[in-house]
Amino acid sequence: MTVPGTTTAGAWQALHIHYAANPQPLLTRCVGPLVEELTADGLLAGHFFINYWLEGPHVRLRLRPSSEAVADEVRGRAERAVADFLRERPALYEVDSSGFLNEFYNTLFELEFPEDERAAFLAADGRMRLRPNNTFSREPYEPEYGKYGGPAGVALAEWHFRYSSDLVVEAVRGMNLHLRTVRLGTSAQLMMVMAGCFLPGRAELAEYLDRYHAFWHRAFSGTDLIGTDAYESGYAGMGPGLARRFDAVLGALAAGEPQRLPRFLRGWAEHCAELRERATELAVRGELVFRSWDGTRDEQITDPAVALPLLLSPYMHMTNNRLHVTIRDEAYLSYVLGRALREESDPREEGGR
Repeated sequence: MTVPGTTTAGAWQALHIHYAANPQPLLTRCVGPLVEELTADGLLAGHFFINYWLEGPHVRLRLRPSSEAVADEVRGRAERAVADFLRERPALYEVDSSGFLNEFYNTLFELEFPEDERAAFLAADGRMRLRPNNTFSREPYEPEYGKYGGPAGVALAEWHFRYSSDLVVEAVRGMNLHLRTVRLGTSAQLMMVMAGCFLPGRAELAEYLDRYHAFWHRAFSGTDLIGTDAYESGYAGMGPGLARRFDAVLGALAAGEPQRLPRFLRGWAEHCAELRERATELAVRGELVFRSWDGTRDEQITDPAVALPLLLSPYMHMTNNRLHVTIRDEAYLSYVLGRALREESDPREEGGR
């Protein structure tokens, strides 16, 4: 697969911006305008961001210069923009080293990092080190080749992440995503469309959502990051409407008519369809190589039916990450979406249309 601009582009740059507050102002007042200006000036071949927790809450901004000749200009403009933002709009909240949030981050640290990989991130007290708030640093860019299918898979992920990042920045600008109900409703619809594009069969899709929900429960069982107490009451309130919306989304996708979807979802559906097509082509050509779950070997996956669910999970999770949807809420959404899909009868199977 050839991704426009990648053959002569410069090396990826990474800035980690430690900002212990809701990242929405950082995205709309700094990251969004920065990438728009750099793109308009012909200086970028790619960009994306993720939210992360290691050493304290921060945004990881990745920028790829259009050529190595402009790398210093891209880095300089990015660092000036970030420094200006942090000076003008600093996060006022500090992560208390003995408070709830630090306990939360230490739980993630212990769950996700093997003991032999923790030393570089430990403070003198043996707990995860916290970086100073309202600071940023240059860091190496470390693609997850094993998760995304090797170099070709990472190039595809980077192409997709640019669209996903731009989508979220626009959503933050135009929607009330600071309200949890709006944020979860937006996430649910994006999950519907992406999962429906990748796995068009309803039975297969329902099974996948159940597995996705089960994954988060296995990964974080025994912690307070996952809870089920409100599942039934939550589903009772939103289930019927969600089922009807899911049915309408899947009907539009199956008919190849994304124009039937709301404007916000229309472009996302077209993008996800192209993403699925590109991923399928890579698999068939034998260009996707994943790391096995136990980390002991590489596995070439040539069957799209196997490759697509492997890619769908991190793609969907990273979109939720950009929306600032918590792991707990992502587990809940996968549960209600899977249940809604199973409980909604398909009118076409009943001769209704």
